[in-house]
Amino acid sequence: MDFLSLFVMDFVQQLQSPTLAFLIGGMIIAALGSELVIPESICTIIVFMLLTKIGLTGGIAIRNSNLADMVLPMICAVVVGILVVFIARYTLAKLPKVKVVDAIATGGLFGAVSGSTMAAGLTVLEEQKVPFEAWAGALYPFMDIPALVTAIVVANIYLNKKKLKAAQAHLTEEEYLSKQEYLSNQGAANNRVKIWPIIEESLRGPALSAMLLGLALGIFTRPESVYKGFYDPAFRGLLSILMLVMGMEAWSRLGELRKVAQWYVVYSVAAPFVHGLIAFGLGMIAHYVAGFSMGGVVILAVIASSSSDISGPPTLRAGIPSANPSAYIGASTAIGTPIAIGLCIPFFVGLAQAIGGL
Repeated sequence: MDFLSLFVMDFVQQLQSPTLAFLIGGMIIAALGSELVIPESICTIIVFMLLTKIGLTGGIAIRNSNLADMVLPMICAVVVGILVVFIARYTLAKLPKVKVVDAIATGGLFGAVSGSTMAAGLTVLEEQKVPFEAWAGALYPFMDIPALVTAIVVANIYLNKKKLKAAQAHLTEEEYLSKQEYLSNQGAANNRVKIWPIIEESLRGPALSAMLLGLALGIFTRPESVYKGFYDPAFRGLLSILMLVMGMEAWSRLGELRKVAQWYVVYSVAAPFVHGLIAFGLGMIAHYVAGFSMGGVVILAVIASSSSDISGPPTLRAGIPSANPSAYIGASTAIGTPIAIGLCIPFFVGLAQAIGGL
C-alpha cells in the first residue's frame, strides 16, 4: 500500500509541472475554439534552439565523461528502437481494418524519438532535482535512426513479397515452374533496401541536424559561455511555448484518426507505456551492470515512450510512400505525444521514485 500511495502522490505531483500544464492548456484552448496561432517559423526556431541546447549539454558532458559508460545505454536505445517496429508489425498489423504497411510506418514513428518530449522529460527531472547523466540526451539518435531504418526496410520487404506473390498468382502452373527461379532472383534483388540513403535522410532532418550540431560543438569546441548566457536560461520559456503549440496541434489532429481504424487509438494509448516499460527494464539492466543513473533510466524510458513529431514523418513519407500519413501521423500527434508528455513522464518518474531509485 505504501508503494501504491507513494506512486500516486508522485504521479499527481508530476502532472502539476509547468511543462505539462502548458500542453494541457493548449489542448483546452483549442477545444474551446481559440483562434490563437503561433507562426510555424517561430516554432521552427524554438525547436532548433531546444535541440541545439540538448546537443550542447550532451556534447559538453561527453567531452568530460568516460565513453565506456555510454556503451550499454546506447545499445539499449538501439534495441528499443528496432524492437518497437517489430511490436507494431506483429500486433497492430494483425488487428481488423489495419493495413500492414500503415502499421509498420506507425511502429517506425513510435520507435523514433520526439525531441520535444525528450526536452520536456529533461526539464521535469531538473525541476525535481533528479540527478542524471548530462549526456543522456545524446541517446536520441541511437533510438531514432534504427527505428526509422527498420520500419522502411521491413515495409519494403513486405511490399516486395506482396508484389512477388501477386505476380505468381497470375501465372499458369507451367509458367510458374519455368519462371520460379527468375522471380525468386528478382524478389531477392528487390528486397535489398539501401540502408545508407535512409540514414542520410534521417541525419538531414531538422531535429537530428540541430541536435547533432550542438553535440559536435559541445565535443569539439568550448561553447560554455554562450551555453550559460543564452541557451540554458531560455530553455524552459521556449519549451513552454512549444508545449502550448503541441497541445493545440494534438487537438486539431484528432479528426484525422476518424479516417482510419479505431485500433490506432488503442495502440496510441497503450504503446507509449509498453515501449517505455521495455526501455525502463533495459535501463535497469544498465543501471545494475554499468552504473547508469536512475534519472538516466527515466530519460531512456521517456524517449522510448515518445513518437517522432519532426524528423520522422517526412522520412517515412519518402521511405514508405504507400503508407497512409493520416494513420501514423494522426496516431502520433493526436494521442501518442500527449500521452507520452502528460502521462508517461510523470509515470516513469513516479515509478523510479516508488522503487527507491530517486
